[in-house]
Amino acid sequence: MSHKPRIAIIMDENTSDDGTRYEVKKTYFVAIHRAGGLPFGIPYFSDLVETVIDEFDGFVSVGGRINFPTEWYVDGDRSRFPLSDRLDVDRALMSGFLARDKPVLGICNGMQMLACLNGCRMVSDVRSLRPDILQHDEREVLHPATIKAGTALSRIVGVSEINVNTHHREAVVDLSKHVVASAFAPDGTIEAIEVPAHRFAIGLQWHPEAFATTDNPGNRIFSAFVQEAGRGAA
Repeated sequence: MSHKPRIAIIMDENTSDDGTRYEVKKTYFVAIHRAGGLPFGIPYFSDLVETVIDEFDGFVSVGGRINFPTEWYVDGDRSRFPLSDRLDVDRALMSGFLARDKPVLGICNGMQMLACLNGCRMVSDVRSLRPDILQHDEREVLHPATIKAGTALSRIVGVSEINVNTHHREAVVDLSKHVVASAFAPDGTIEAIEVPAHRFAIGLQWHPEAFATTDNPGNRIFSAFVQEAGRGAA
């Protein structure tokens, strides 16, 4: 008997305070549920990893600000964010889901992890690159993102441009041969990536979950993700 796809969502934590609490926006769960999935929050226990990979149909790595390995950055750069208990579990889950070719959706911090696990590199401050770089770290400000034709993201959203709400300092800048950039801000900042070798491995620099209860083309990404996860559901 078929069941709704079960989606694992890694919890974020309050690294900007004292790191003693899990915290994650309810809209991640709303977006997955509205798309037809059953969302579950995943805490940071390494002995859960294999069970989650075995028993869940898809994985969402949410936004956050955590200290990534220095080798994920361009030469001479490093993370400015606090150390986090999240890193090892998040990385193990994403690597495990990718190894099983189960759908992965990375949002903000999750996109950066997806990119770097596939050979890309990033910078700790996107505004340090050039004087014309937009201020991306503003929660209430929207800017357009151009969707690259012929990509999976383009086929999913069905539009060539979408208004997005990025609030990030770090950014992916060097792509590996395994990764395709599928959306760009007006200043050229990479706003989305995908890994074509996998049946669904998409990363978004913006936060589509913020529009979960509205009529927004970004919601089609959650629908496509849950639908793909459902193909492996028993």
